[in-house]
Amino acid sequence: MKKLSACIMPCLDMCNGRVVKGVQFVNIRDAGDPVACARVYCEAGADELALLDITATVEGRATMLDVVRKVAGAATVPFTVGGGITDVDAAAAVLEAGATKVSVSSAAFRKPDVINAMVKAFGSDKVTVAIDAAANPAMPSGYEVFIDGGRTATGADAIEWARRLDGFGVGTILPTSKTTDGVRTGYDLPLIRKIKAVTTAPVVASGGAGKLEHFYEAVVAGATILLAASVFHFRIITIPELKAYLRGRGVEVPGA
Repeated sequence: MKKLSACIMPCLDMCNGRVVKGVQFVNIRDAGDPVACARVYCEAGADELALLDITATVEGRATMLDVVRKVAGAATVPFTVGGGITDVDAAAAVLEAGATKVSVSSAAFRKPDVINAMVKAFGSDKVTVAIDAAANPAMPSGYEVFIDGGRTATGADAIEWARRLDGFGVGTILPTSKTTDGVRTGYDLPLIRKIKAVTTAPVVASGGAGKLEHFYEAVVAGATILLAASVFHFRIITIPELKAYLRGRGVEVPGA
């Protein structure tokens, strides 16, 4: 039996320069300063960070590069930046500002060629594609792709989109379930399993963690990167506590 392993990725959802957290992509509330949050999470043992400018695409603007630079100055672990990255030039600007990886979602769906261009320009390990998905029984897989920060239904099957992404050679796939986001009832395990079944890329579990058990369930479902926001922001679960729990369940995690 293959040894289970995972790394922990706190997510800093950004709005107007502040870290925020919502429920099912709405009902946003403030969760702190991004630089302070990044510093605290790195000191607590985070393995990676995600910085997502959640309104950039909807507002038709680029990622806040000044925030990326400040977080890069505070972070001691790799961090992925997403939101408002529409082409290779925008991705290059974010990477030059200090990001380790870029994450694209809406632009990737609208113009799939941009994924190939980014992979060619920066290498697959620098490119993450995020998929916002919601349960929809009318889809062949039961999941539909949403874009524009989860606001716009596309009519496209989320698992088929993940299969296409695997063919593009992306480094990581980050699916977030609108159905479970922020409600703390557990990750959308069927979504993780179905995406893992069609891709060779690492899969990020995102949307719904509320208890220690939820993280372990996501690893068993096939995720190797465990992303969470509110449980960390509001100190419901600490990173050392989570790592100790996962080790106790036989999951390899970085750190002592």
